[in-house]
Amino acid sequence: MRLSYLLAGAASAALLAGCASTANIETEPVVVDTPPIQTEIEEPSVTLATPVAKRELKTIEQVGRTRVDPYNWMKDDNWQQVMQDPTVLRADIRNYLEAENAFTKAKLEEPLEGLKEELFTEMRGRIKEDDSSLPSIDGPYAYLTRFRTGGEYPIIARKAAADIYNTEAEDEILLDGDAMGEGKAYFAFNDVEHSPDHKIVAYAVDEQGSEFYNVKFKNLETGEDLPDVIENTYGSFVWGANSDRVYWIERNDEGRPAAVHMYKLGGDGSTEIYREQDPGFFLSVSESQSGEYIFIGAGSHTTSEVHFFEADADTPELKTIAPRETDVEYSAAHWGDQFVISTNADGAVDFKIVTAPVDAPGRENWTDLVAHESGTLILGMDALKDHLIRLERHDGLPRIIVRERATGTEETISFDEEAYALGTSVGYEYDTTQMRISYSSPSTPSQVFDYDLASKERVLRKEQEVPSGHNADDYKVKRVLAPARDGETVPVTILYHKDTPIDGSAPMLLYGYGSYGVTISARFRTTPLALADRGMVYAIVHPRGSMAKGYQWYLDGKLEKKVNTFNDYVDAGNFLISEGYSARGNVVGMGGSAGGLLMGAVANQDPEMFAGIIAAVPFVDVINTMSDESLPLTPPEWPEWGNPITSAEDYDTIMAYSPYDQVTDKPYPSMLITGGLSDPRVTYWEPSKWAAKLRHEAPNAGPYYLRINMDAGHGGASGRFEGLKETALEYAFALAAVGKAGDVELD
Repeated sequence: MRLSYLLAGAASAALLAGCASTANIETEPVVVDTPPIQTEIEEPSVTLATPVAKRELKTIEQVGRTRVDPYNWMKDDNWQQVMQDPTVLRADIRNYLEAENAFTKAKLEEPLEGLKEELFTEMRGRIKEDDSSLPSIDGPYAYLTRFRTGGEYPIIARKAAADIYNTEAEDEILLDGDAMGEGKAYFAFNDVEHSPDHKIVAYAVDEQGSEFYNVKFKNLETGEDLPDVIENTYGSFVWGANSDRVYWIERNDEGRPAAVHMYKLGGDGSTEIYREQDPGFFLSVSESQSGEYIFIGAGSHTTSEVHFFEADADTPELKTIAPRETDVEYSAAHWGDQFVISTNADGAVDFKIVTAPVDAPGRENWTDLVAHESGTLILGMDALKDHLIRLERHDGLPRIIVRERATGTEETISFDEEAYALGTSVGYEYDTTQMRISYSSPSTPSQVFDYDLASKERVLRKEQEVPSGHNADDYKVKRVLAPARDGETVPVTILYHKDTPIDGSAPMLLYGYGSYGVTISARFRTTPLALADRGMVYAIVHPRGSMAKGYQWYLDGKLEKKVNTFNDYVDAGNFLISEGYSARGNVVGMGGSAGGLLMGAVANQDPEMFAGIIAAVPFVDVINTMSDESLPLTPPEWPEWGNPITSAEDYDTIMAYSPYDQVTDKPYPSMLITGGLSDPRVTYWEPSKWAAKLRHEAPNAGPYYLRINMDAGHGGASGRFEGLKETALEYAFALAAVGKAGDVELD
C-alpha cells in the first residue's frame, strides 16, 4: 500500500557517491608522540582570508594505540540536539563554519556564478518540469505522483482506475508537496501510504534534514488532517489490513531504528510490537505483496532475521522465519501457502531462492527453488499470484527472470546495449499478470513498459522527455574492464560526446563509490551531459566493495580488504589514461559519503593524478567515527569497516587508510568539500575537520573549499531545483579545475 516507490520514480537525479585508495599501507600502529595537553589558540578568521581553525590537541588512547586529534573540538557535545535544532550549535563552531562558507562563496561560488547559472539553466532545461509517474492501480483507484511546472516537491494524487491512461481525466490531489514545503528551508517526504480502504493517507515528513520523521494522517473524505501524529520516527511504516492502525519504526536518541510499534488511530496511542536488542542491527517493516502478512526485518550488513504476523491481527503475534545466524542473510516474500526466500545460506555467495511452508518456515524446511549460480547475483524478487519475478546481474549486466508458478518455466528479459540499467515494479496488486519494466542507459533516456506476464505483450507507456532536446547518437557509451594491480579486472562505465577526441587531451570526471555492496547503475542521468557536451569524459568506476561482479566482489572490498576499493579506483583511472581517455593531472575525482572516503584515500595515494576532487558529505574521519558508539551508524557498520574499539588489528587497518589521519604535506589538488549541519550519517565535523587538517598539513597545495549546508542533511538541499544548484556548483568547480571555466582560476 505504499507510494514511496512512486516518489522515487518521479524524483530527479539523486546524489552520487564515490570511494578512495591508499598505497603503501603501514603495518605498524600509527603513534603520535605529543604531550597529552597542548593547545594552539587561533581563532578562525572572519575576513575573506583563508580560514584558519584553532588546534586543540586531544590525545586518545585505544587498544594500546595512541593518536592525537587537533580538531576534535568541532564536534559539539550537544550534537544530538543540533541535528534536530541547528540553532543550538555552539558559537565557536558556528563562527568557524560560517567563515568557511564565506570564504568558499567569495573565492569559488561568486567567481563561478556565471558558469554555475549557465549549467543550472542547461540542466534544468533537460528536466520535464510537469512530469509525473505512471499511475499504479490499487482497487478502484490509480495512484501517482507528479510535479507542476516550477514546483520543487512532489504532488501525491489519484484518479479512477478506469482512467489510468486517460491523460484528459483530472486527478484528485491527496498531498501538495509544494504547498506543504512553502517557506521551509528543508522539506522531504519519506513513506507515503494510503490506507487499504482508501479513506486516509499517512505520510512521513522531515523538515530539518536530520531524518527524524513525523508521521501524519489526512482524511481523504473530508480533506482534513487528523489530530494523530507520531513524532521522531525512522520514516518507515505500513498500514494494518483493517485501516485503523499503522506499524511504525521508532528512532531512538542515538538516531537508530530501535523498535516497531503499532499505533491505533483515534488516540489509543502506540504499543510496542518488537524491540531490537543488538545496536548493530537495522530494522525494517513491510507488507507482503499479497497483503496477508506484515514483515519485520532485523539485520546487519552480514546477518538477517525476519519476523511476520497476520496483517489483520488485532493483537499481533510474531513468528520468526529463521533465527539469525552470523553471516547468513535472507529476505522473504509470501507466495500462496509458502514463503519464497532469497538467501546466501549453505555457501550460496551470490544467493539462491528457496521455499518454506508458512506454517513451518524454519531452515530445516527450506527447499531449493532457484539454485545458486556463481557469478550470477540475485538482486531482488517479487511474488505475484501466478509468477515469481527476480532481478539478477549476470556478466555485470542486469536481467529479469520471470518464473511461472504452475509449470516452473522461466523467461529471460534482457537488452542489447553495452551498458544499461534495468528495473521492475509490480505496483500494489497481487492477483495480476501486469508488471512494469524500466530501462535506460547513460545515453538513452528512461523507458517504462507495461509487460503482461501471461501474453508476453510489452507496451511502451512512458519515455523520459528531455525538453531541451537530446539525441542519443551524439554520445558514446563504453563498458571496459581495467586491469588492477593484483590481476583482477575492474568494470568502468564511460560516457562522452562523439566529437570528444580520445587521444589523451580530454579532461575526465572519474566517479566512484565502492562500499556496502552498492553498485552505481548505468542509468540515464541528464546532469553528466552538461560535462560531456563541454568535452569532458564522464566515467564511473565499479571497484571492489560494490557488487558489480557479484557478491564476492563486495566481500573483497571490505574490512581487511578495503584497500582493494582504493587501488581499483586508482588503477582504473591510470588504465583510462593509458587508453587515451584523459591524462594525469587532468582528472577530477568525485564521490560522496563512503565515496567521499574513496576520494580522501585516493588523494593520499596518488594526488598528482587529479586536477580536482569533489568530496560530497565525505566519510573521512573513519577511526574516530568507528570508535564512537553513540553515533547512529557506528555499531551497525562494524561488520563493514571493523571495530577499532575492541580489535587492535581492525584499528591498524582503518588507521592505515583513514583520510583524515593520513593527511600529510602532499601536492593535493583543488578540492570542493561539502557537508550538512543536520546530517546524521556523515556528521558535519568530518568534512570540517578534514578541510582544516588539509590546510594545516599541506598549506601550499589545494586550494580547499569547504561548504557546509546549514539547513540540510546528508542529501543536501531538498527540492528538485535547489538540489540541482548544488550539482551546478560541483560541475562548475570540475570545469574550473581542468581549465574550462573561462578566465576563472582556482586559488
